Amino acid sequence: MSDTTATEQQTHDGVSSEVPDTEDAGSVNPAETGVEPTPVSEADVAAPVDADAEADEDSDGEADADAEADGEDEADAEDEADGEGQAGSSRGRRSRPSLRRLEEEGEVAADYLEELLDIVDLDGDIDIDVENGRASVAIVAEEGSERDLRRLVGSRGEVLEALQELSRLAVHARTGERSRLMLDVAGFRAARRRKLEDIAARVCQDVKRTGEAVRLEPMTAFERKVVHDVVADAGLVSESEGEDPGRRVVVHPAGA
Repeated sequence: MSDTTATEQQTHDGVSSEVPDTEDAGSVNPAETGVEPTPVSEADVAAPVDADAEADEDSDGEADADAEADGEDEADAEDEADGEGQAGSSRGRRSRPSLRRLEEEGEVAADYLEELLDIVDLDGDIDIDVENGRASVAIVAEEGSERDLRRLVGSRGEVLEALQELSRLAVHARTGERSRLMLDVAGFRAARRRKLEDIAARVCQDVKRTGEAVRLEPMTAFERKVVHDVVADAGLVSESEGEDPGRRVVVHPAGA
């Protein structure tokens, strides 16, 4: 079976370029679109997958273990594995924290973030929720403060990722328990999730129509998890290959 590569086309100063299927592609992150991701072209750029990439797919489980050993965020890695079709049988085996504990995580993170907002002199409301077996905290912009809050996101979401990790560490310091808390600021993750769900749905349609596997461009653990979930709902199979920051999702036909 031949494989193809799907990449988002990005336009800079009116010049369109595709993400090359090389090791350098790992430096390109689809989250680079900021708070409102750049729309993706309906056309996917295709290229054959080489034998080395096929070998990476066969050893995907080993790659996951190596990535964790190299310092990858294990909480996000666990969520990503839950989304992969090949790991579906492991769902439910891992014990989930109680609702009370998740609520406590959200409260601790909210206290930490409120102090941070005071220090940096930013306005924002903090919402606490529990979603998919994890605490969810969001800093919501008050009227007229959204632009200021974007400073806590960063141009590529890098500040948000760091702030999320600090929030998890604050929870761990208070409770002694490892946290899988998810943080959103000014709706950045919500917007990115919607865009990724649209991209993944289109890729699933292409895989069903052509019967060929498709490789997406490199994504973060959060982004890969979103794609895995969409693929599973579509009845197809997905797995991850490579190492961060070049780790990406491969979508296969059902039964592949």
